[in-house]
Amino acid sequence: MLRLAIQSKGRLSEQSLALLSESGIKVPDSKRTLISHASGLDLEVLYLRDDDIPQAVAMGVADIGIVGRNVIEEKQEKVSEVMHLGFGACRLSLAVPATSGYDGIRWLSGRKIATSYPVILDRWLKENNIDAGIHVIEGSVEISPALGIADAIFDIVSTGSTLTSNGLREVETVMASEAELVAYPELNEEKRKELEKIVFRFRSSLDSHGMKYVLMNIPQESLDEAIAILPGMRSPTILKLAQSGWYSIHSVVPENKLWESIERLKAIGAEGILVLALENIIK
Repeated sequence: MLRLAIQSKGRLSEQSLALLSESGIKVPDSKRTLISHASGLDLEVLYLRDDDIPQAVAMGVADIGIVGRNVIEEKQEKVSEVMHLGFGACRLSLAVPATSGYDGIRWLSGRKIATSYPVILDRWLKENNIDAGIHVIEGSVEISPALGIADAIFDIVSTGSTLTSNGLREVETVMASEAELVAYPELNEEKRKELEKIVFRFRSSLDSHGMKYVLMNIPQESLDEAIAILPGMRSPTILKLAQSGWYSIHSVVPENKLWESIERLKAIGAEGILVLALENIIK
């Protein structure tokens, strides 16, 4: 049995549980407990603070974990990075008061920067030969300039609305982050095989995101043109209809190209177009 560590609460918790569900792994709604037993796969789910997940995986307390790259970089624990999960996107950025007169990174020299990510910030400052003070703070970093604690902040940014509401503006992006699946580096062979099963399920679920299954009827004279519009994963599926001169064509289409493709298909005579959601794609 594998033990998976995820956030007990926060921005990645719900998305991690959603990915598990999409992958056929059901976890009871029991966040008040430390450990839940999943169904659909031999798996335990361990609920932790995000900052504790890398250490738990590095120590083998958890076999695998879902955590943001920002936390992996900050904690510097020895974990194996297995796969990017494509959600929880954010960035670590420097922000200053909107009225500060910031005119480039040299402005930071001699200033004090508040952050919950001192390791990443210190590395960036050294790489850019900037001599600035680091004030480590937990919680609401964005209020530090208003309280006179710091001249700037270094923190997670998603939409930027929190910065704006606190009179700050983002001036430098240091790194991008998203959720990652990490593993204990010394998993035994049996657990590695279980990990492969989870990776397979996660990939099939993630590959289906942003994709639609499309099927339609098309006249024979437009078949070649329809195939060019709908190349499919390898090539579209084509079935001959009982009505002479007509075919049914099935394909998978990226959602961002769906309506453009449908308009082109209707223009060449496609009829009875159905668009269906995809749960998983097995490659």
